[in-house]
Formats: sequence, C-alpha cells, structure tokens
Amino acid sequence: MSTYVRLLIVLLICFVSVGLVRAQTKGEILVLNYDGIISQTTASYFERGLVTAEAEGLTAVLINLDTPGGDLGATINIVQLFRNATVPIIVYITPEGGQAASAGSVITAAAHVAAMSPGTVIGAASPINGDGSDIGETLYRKQVEDLKATMRTLTARRGDEAVAVAEAMIEDARAVTADEALELGLIDLVADDNDQLLAEIDGLAVAVDGREVVLQTSGVDKRPLTLTLTERILAALTNPLLLGILITIGAQALIFEVTHPGFGAPGIVGILCIALALYGFGQLPVNYLGLGLIALAFILLITEAFTPTHGVLGVGGVLSLFAGLLVLFNSPSSPDFIRLSIPGAIGITLFTAGFFAFIIFAAIRIRRAPVITGAEGLVGQLGPVRQPLVATDSESVYQGSVLVNGELWRAQSDEPLDAGAKVVVKSLNGFTLHVKKVGSKVP
Repeated sequence: MSTYVRLLIVLLICFVSVGLVRAQTKGEILVLNYDGIISQTTASYFERGLVTAEAEGLTAVLINLDTPGGDLGATINIVQLFRNATVPIIVYITPEGGQAASAGSVITAAAHVAAMSPGTVIGAASPINGDGSDIGETLYRKQVEDLKATMRTLTARRGDEAVAVAEAMIEDARAVTADEALELGLIDLVADDNDQLLAEIDGLAVAVDGREVVLQTSGVDKRPLTLTLTERILAALTNPLLLGILITIGAQALIFEVTHPGFGAPGIVGILCIALALYGFGQLPVNYLGLGLIALAFILLITEAFTPTHGVLGVGGVLSLFAGLLVLFNSPSSPDFIRLSIPGAIGITLFTAGFFAFIIFAAIRIRRAPVITGAEGLVGQLGPVRQPLVATDSESVYQGSVLVNGELWRAQSDEPLDAGAKVVVKSLNGFTLHVKKVGSKVP
C-alpha cells in the first residue's frame, strides 16, 4: 500500500472521528411554553423543567413567555429557582403582541439571557394588595422597595440605564417596547423566532451558578416540555370567568343534594367545584365583599325556594349574585387581566336564576299536587272488586274486598257488587274503604 493511500485513509478516519465526536456532543435545549397568569403552578412547571435539564445535562432551558403578571410569592419562588440553577436559562417574550407585564418582567430580568419578539412589551410591575385593593402606604412602600432591590440585583450586570428602567417599572408602573428594552440594555436581543434567537446567542458568555458558561446553541435540538394535565387544570383555575362558574355550579349542586337527599353525585360535584374555586381564589386578588354578596344571594334564593314570598327574595338574590360577581375580582386597583367581564357576570347570573326558577316552579307544583299518600291519598282512587261485596247482618251494607294501589283492602258499599266491578274510593274508615261502583267491569 502506497504512502499516499495510507495518508488518505488516516485523514478519512480522522474526519469520521471528528464528525462522530461532534454528533455525540451536539447539545439539546429544553423548551417550555407558558401563556397565562403567573401562579404556583407556573413555578412548579418551571422547576420541573430545570430539574429535567440539570439531571440530563442539557445545554440550556428556553422559556417562551407571554404573561400579564400574577402572584408575587410565585414570582419570588421562580426568581430563586433561576438564581440557583446550574443550567443557563433563556426567557423569550413571544409572540408578537405578547407581554411580560408585572411579575413577568421580574422573571425575565432573572434569566441568564433575556430576549423579546418584535412588538412585545415588558414592565408595569407595581404591587397590589391580596384583595385587589390599594395597599396601605407603609406596606406599599415596603413591597415596592423590596421589589426594587430585587430588580437592582437582577439587572446590575446590564448597566445603570437598565437598573433605572427596572426600578421605574416597580415605582411608576413603567412599561417599554422590545426596541426600547434593547436600547436600554434591559434585554440581550430582539429576535423573530426561537431559531434566530438561538443562532444569535451562540458563543455568548453568561454567569451561571458562579461560573462562566459559553453558550453553544446554534443548530441544537429543541425538546418541548409540555404542561401536564394537572398543571393545565390548575393553570386554568386562574381564569375569573371559570372561577365564577365553578362557585355557582358548586353551590347549586350542594343545594340540590340537600333538597334531594340520596343522589350522592350532586354533592360530590358540588364539593369538588367549590374546592377548585377556592384554590383559584388563592391565586388571585379576591375582594371578600364579593364573596359575601354571593353567599347572601344563595341564602335569599334558597329561602325563596321554600318560602312563598312572591319572588321578592328571589329578585334580591339575583341582584346580590350579580353584584357579588362584579365585585369579586373587580376592585378599583385590580389589574385588567383578573377582572370578570359584565357579559360573563350576566351569563352566570341568568344561569343561576334559571336553576332556582326551576326549583321554585317544582316546589309550587308539589304544593298544589293532590295528596297521594295516607287516607286522603286513597280517596278518589279506582280499583276492581276482588271478593264480591255481599250483604251482612245489616241489609243496607255490603262487604267484600277491592284492590287499590296494588293493595287488597276490606271494602263496603251501599249496593252489592260482583267480582271485577270497577269502583272508586269515597272514604276511609279505619282499614275499611267505602266504595261506589263506576263504569263497567274491569277485565
């Protein structure tokens, strides 16, 4: 074998080996997509992604984020997760028209790499009270200063302008566009999509867990991590309209169970709906006056169903329910994303009013229905003669037996009656029916 052939073989082997090494070291990025209110469910989802990426040694975690904001406690938990992560975290505000408002801006600032799609917005992170109202001055200042300190820590590496705008987001509820955020140094880049983002940050050095990491993101595989069914359900429980529907259906189901004992299923459904609604209330700023009005509404509607007030309490209950739904999430300082719309409140109120109208109508029918049990219930019932009614010691009284309502009764009449004759019950004396012949014989 000639020297040239041997050299060619060696070069070929080296080329294949390098290709194999590159294939084996090609990274993988875990992609999380979150669109909704920030809650403890969000924190759990992000934590699951970080644990997966760290356990499998993945290149980075990419979070596509679009959020109007959310719970401050969950936000702080997410910030702590990011700051203690051992894998690079990229937060990308997307799609066009999306936002990282309020809590979302803090989460974006906590990432190792922050990026935005064109036409997106970041900012407006002023805190509000747990019931959606204005916070007292002392508590407000404390929370504002705490958040400003957090944002200063997260954006210090980005320069004075970035720190200033981050503080203004807390102090003055300032919001900026993608281009403005890039110019101020608040984010690293503006990208059209995930592929462009990963290509442009390739080779970028970031500090992760106290060490410098050079990102190798160009051409890497992207593996999506979707929300589990449980996470989807819990995330949906931050929807004010859904919570209003759950609380009303739950109350109606429990009322039906109490008024119709023995079914079981309505009671289980009612407890489950109310439990889910209470969980959702814990994720959103709730005005407790609204809850009180809703409770009053059901008390009035129940009373109307069992007490004839000619609709006065019913109307009061419907109005109280409508007012309660509007107040429940619609405090003056509540952010728009948790407010229950007027059409939504009207729809829930009409559904509830229809349910109680059905109950009241059924109750009225029951009150007006003829009695079908006891002595009164037997009067007017029809049945055939089983044992002929014949004369006794008194010639004016004839005795025998008849079948009424599936039961055999001792009977007497003012005339003799043959077996099979059709009779009607006129009265009851003890366990003896007084009957009278009607129509023809029963076959």
